[in-house]
Order: sequence, then structure tokens, then C-alpha cells
Amino acid sequence: MPIAEIMAALSEWGLSVSNEQLVRPSSDFVVGVYHACLEQVTSLSPSALHNPVQNILMSMDDANPDLYASSISQNIMLYHLTRFANAARIMDFSAKDLYTPEPERTRFILSAFINFVKFAEQCGPFISSLRDKSTALVEERVQVAQGLSEMQHKLAVLKAQRQKDEPKCESLRQENAAITAHLMATKEVHQSVVKDIENLKVEKASLIARKEALNSETATAMDSISRTRSRIVQSPERIKRNISVMGATAIEDKRSVAIHEAKARDLQAKISALSNIEKDVRSCVEQLQTIEKEVLALEGSQKELADLRDSLDYKKIERSELQMKKERVIKQLGNAQEKLERAQRHAEEKRIASQQTITRLQREYEEMVVERQDNDKLVEELRAEADEIETKMSEHLKKSEIELNELLTEYWKLRHETEVYMETLANKLNMSVSSE
Repeated sequence: MPIAEIMAALSEWGLSVSNEQLVRPSSDFVVGVYHACLEQVTSLSPSALHNPVQNILMSMDDANPDLYASSISQNIMLYHLTRFANAARIMDFSAKDLYTPEPERTRFILSAFINFVKFAEQCGPFISSLRDKSTALVEERVQVAQGLSEMQHKLAVLKAQRQKDEPKCESLRQENAAITAHLMATKEVHQSVVKDIENLKVEKASLIARKEALNSETATAMDSISRTRSRIVQSPERIKRNISVMGATAIEDKRSVAIHEAKARDLQAKISALSNIEKDVRSCVEQLQTIEKEVLALEGSQKELADLRDSLDYKKIERSELQMKKERVIKQLGNAQEKLERAQRHAEEKRIASQQTITRLQREYEEMVVERQDNDKLVEELRAEADEIETKMSEHLKKSEIELNELLTEYWKLRHETEVYMETLANKLNMSVSSE
């Protein structure tokens, strides 16, 4: 651009520039003008960068952070000017253009800056809407990042609590396994005793059947004796014969009776033995019932003790209710010791109460698991949403940069065509066009 156009354009923004300053530019002049051009498009000024510079200085561990204030502010401003120059299609902009400016180079850079500022003024609504969208996306990203950090903190707390409770859960699992093994052994002993009782019952039934058979045989023998007596005849000879026959028969009957009596005595001995066995079996059954009651009482007591331990751990987790529940836990422990002493009398009630407590604790544990799964899902959703927002932001910025590049390309193309048209028109009209 000619020097006059540069001066006119800068005067429109309230910058008083002389021809001498453009012919022999100084570092302070160039920095001030470039800052003014940057402020026209991005609203960034050295005063607006004061707070970020102070934040950087406060985060440093150096004893004298003021030594770096000037260099940090200059580097930040150089960074923004370099991005501004790249947008104006000056790809080789560097610190040399600020601190050792050259006249031709300075006019070239100012021309590009002025053209870009005017182009930005023409696209004001689009740029303002783009800035608003970018600001909204940045704020939304900050909010999502804060929510993500809160969720990560809650997740870390839950993981720490879970790791803290894991040893207690492991000890309870081992104790439960030991109790289960003991109960299985007791059950096997009980089953063997029940089998023995069944075998003794079968043997008793067989002996009772044999006794009834012997009784029926004895009754039959008595019937035969009565029938024999009824057949006795009054004839002497016949009587003699009958007597001899009856003597032999009596001898045989005595033998059979002696045999039956021996069998009856054996059966009586077996019956008494069976009755003794039955008494022993009954005493065994009673002992087994007593053992079963004691096992149930022990199981109820151990379950109640485990429930009390779980409730104590759960109350420790509830920090807000710790003081109120502490006394209750102490009372429950005292009641538990008393209940252990009265275990045989209240075994069934304790079993029902312990079962209800186990159900409640299992339900609460399942609710905690569901809540932890919901928290994990919410964290994953927030992470996915944050990634999606970042992707959308990058895509939106790329799209905006592409549109801006296309507009700049179109602008330079139109300007080139205008210059060609002006040269063609001047050639047709035989006019001389000066570059100034």
C-alpha cells in the first residue's frame, strides 16, 4: 500500500503516524502500531494480558519473579502477533520485525494488517458470532472439566473406601467358609447316625415279626394238644395205647415246648436287647437334636455377631451419624453377649432376626453396587461428552479457519482482478497508473 493510504487507514483508528516514522520505523513505533492492529481485530491489549502474566509469575518457584515479567509479556504478545500475521498471510513474521524493523518490510506488514483489519470489519457479524460460540464452548468445556474432576474425586473416594473394606470382607468370607465346612461335617455325622437308626428300626421290625410268628406257632401247638385230649377213648387197651402214644407225643411236645421256650427266651433276650438299642437310639436322637439346636444357636450367634460387625463398619462409613450410632453399636454388642448366653432358649428367634439382617445388608450392598455402577456409567458418559465437545470444538475451529482462508483467498483474488482491471482500463484509456 502507498504510505498515504497507510497513514489514512491508521488515522481512522486514532493513530497519528508521520511519513518519517514509516520511512525510518523504530521498534517502539512498530510495536505500538502492531498492537493497535491486533486490538482492532482481537480486542487484545497489553493491559488485558497483565493478569495472565501475573498468574504465570505467581506460579513460578523463583525468588525474583519480577525479572521475567517483561520477557514473558513480550513473548505472549509476540505469540498473538505471530498468529495475527499468519491469519493475514504473513508466514515469516518473527521478533526481528518488532525490534529491528525495515522500512519496506514494515510497510508490507502494515499493508497486510490493514487489509486484514478492514476485511474483519466487513465480516463483523460473522466474527462476533464465531467469538460468542467459541466463548460458549470454552465455558461449557470448563464446566464439563469441573464436573469430570468432581466425578473423578468421588470415584477415587469410592475406590479407596472399597479397598479399605476389602480386608474385612475377605476375613468374613474366610470365617463363613470355616463355618460352612463345620456345618457340612456335622451334617455328615448326623446323616450317618440317621442311617444307623434306620437300620436298627428295620432289624427291630424283623425281630417283632419273628416274635409274632413264634406266638402263632405256640397257639397252634396248644390247639393241637386240646384236639388230642378230645380224642382220648375210655377203652383200657386203647387207653394204654393212647397213653403210650400220648407219652411219646408228650415227650415230643415237651421237646418242642422246650425248644419253643428256648426260642422264646432267645427272643425275649433279643427283645430286651432291642429295647436297650431303642433306648440308646432315642438317647442318640435326643443328643442329635440337642446338637442340632446348639449348632443352630451357634450359627445364629455367629451370624448375629457378623451382622453386628457389618453394621459397625457401615456406621463407621456414615460419618455424619457416627456419634449417634456409636452408642447403639456398644449397646448391640452388650446385647449380643447376653444373647450368646441365652442362645439355647432363643435360637429360632435369633435365626429369624439374623436372616432378616443378612437380607437387609445384602440389599444395601446391592444398592451400593448399583450406585457405584451408575457413578461409573455417569463418569464414562461425562468423559465421552467432554471428548465429543473437544472434537466438535476442533472441527468447528478447523471449519472456521478454512472459511476464513477461503474468504482471504477470495479477497486477494478479487483484489488482483481489480488491479488487472484497472491496468487494462488504464491501457485502454492511455492513462499512466502510479503504484503510489
